[in-house]
Amino acid sequence: MSTLVLWDIDHTLINAGGLSSEIYGTVFHRLIGRPPEKIAAMAGRTDLAITTETLRHNGIEPAHDLMASFTEALAESFTARQDEFATRGHVLPGARAALKTLAARPDVIQSALTGNMRQIAVAKLTAFALIDFFDLDAGAFGNDGIERPPLVKLAQQRATAKYGEDFTAANTVLIGDTPHDVRAGHEGGAHVVAVATGATPASDLRLSGAEVVLPDLTDTRTVVQAILRA
Repeated sequence: MSTLVLWDIDHTLINAGGLSSEIYGTVFHRLIGRPPEKIAAMAGRTDLAITTETLRHNGIEPAHDLMASFTEALAESFTARQDEFATRGHVLPGARAALKTLAARPDVIQSALTGNMRQIAVAKLTAFALIDFFDLDAGAFGNDGIERPPLVKLAQQRATAKYGEDFTAANTVLIGDTPHDVRAGHEGGAHVVAVATGATPASDLRLSGAEVVLPDLTDTRTVVQAILRA
């Protein structure tokens, strides 16, 4: 039986160097005609949720056409500025080694469970030369829904359709750095390995119910064992 490993991206595998919030602000200014007073909190949330809340924070109703224009502009801007990620941000310690080790196993399918829209996930993973470790057709993204928990089931369905195996909570593991990731895994149907590489301390990740909490990804053997035994 294969294991479906679903990675969060931001602050789990990479640090984008503040470029994401900058792009949000630039797109808002271009479409709305003024700079935003506030950008919604991003950690652990989908691009659809961030866009919706950012517009509302600034007194704008997130109508369907505006949401479509905003998210399209986001995808284009992230892709256009892809090369900046590698210069302003960095891959988190141990992330590349963990991905490479798991990618070498025939019983593991690695994909993404991320709040990033697929185009944005591709831009970030490409910028840091991580994309070859992923089968993104078996993942789910921030343009698939506003809430994260249903994305787990969607990723499982996509993996099942592609690989002909049943993926359930018994053989799906989600790795993330926020309580939102933990909730997504538990409500969506996955075991969770949480890493304290973002703004949430390990103690809070334990309180949120993660089966395993690691300080970071630097001990490759421990990371792989935690994922495959979660």
